[in-house]
Amino acid sequence: MAKMTMDRLHELFNENVGSEILSWQGVCHDCECSVEITATAKEDGIHIEGGGIYEPEQKRFFLKCNSCFQKNSILKNYQPCEVYSRVVGYLRPVAQWNDAKQSEFKDRKLFDRNISGKNYRVENQNTDNLRTNAA
Repeated sequence: MAKMTMDRLHELFNENVGSEILSWQGVCHDCECSVEITATAKEDGIHIEGGGIYEPEQKRFFLKCNSCFQKNSILKNYQPCEVYSRVVGYLRPVAQWNDAKQSEFKDRKLFDRNISGKNYRVENQNTDNLRTNAA
């Protein structure tokens, strides 16, 4: 799903019952300038102002400002990234995990050796007389 379709816009309006305007704020995918795009539901259809909206993956939006959208309406330089992690002893794409495991993955803390209590460096390479000093 690249460019936002009218069907998808109608779905978004149905998800946000009572809203006559949907708004996206962010940076342009191409020129990285600040952009605000609005979709307004009117009697004659949905009007989009401010640029182009893309949804290559469900609930993941990309924006283009008006000038970049006028130059080239195709979303380029986008490639979905598949994240792998270990679960129950083997590697699998996180997207294939059940909801509980995905939630657990989001809560995980990653090890950063720069902030661990002590960093040790080996002073002497001779294993008979190995000493370490706190860095």
